[in-house]
Amino acid sequence: MDKNSAALVKKLQSELDAYQNLQKTCVKLVKQRTLLESQLNENKCVLDELNLLGPDNKVYKLYGPVLVKQDLEESRQNVGKRIEYISKELKGSNDTLENMEKDMTKHRETVQKLQQQYQVAAAMK
Repeated sequence: MDKNSAALVKKLQSELDAYQNLQKTCVKLVKQRTLLESQLNENKCVLDELNLLGPDNKVYKLYGPVLVKQDLEESRQNVGKRIEYISKELKGSNDTLENMEKDMTKHRETVQKLQQQYQVAAAMK
């Protein structure tokens, strides 16, 4: 193998490694996003249930092994804040995932170009 072919193979391998690392990270982010979506849906259901309650109903929160009485309005606010926080995290996760997909596309295109260059160089021998 001549120097040009060796350099192409080295570039190709480094691009493939970068692409594979992005894929692994992307899989982790998708799992994280799925978890956030399920938490968001769960908290929305809790808020819907809390909104069905009247002022005379009692709400309890589980602290370890103990149920502690909590104010209904305070419960609604806490769940609302949790929904807001999870929504922000979900948006950040989606933005990061979108950027990673763009990077993956760039790496994939670079890998294809390098493969074509290597094939042309191999055919010229």
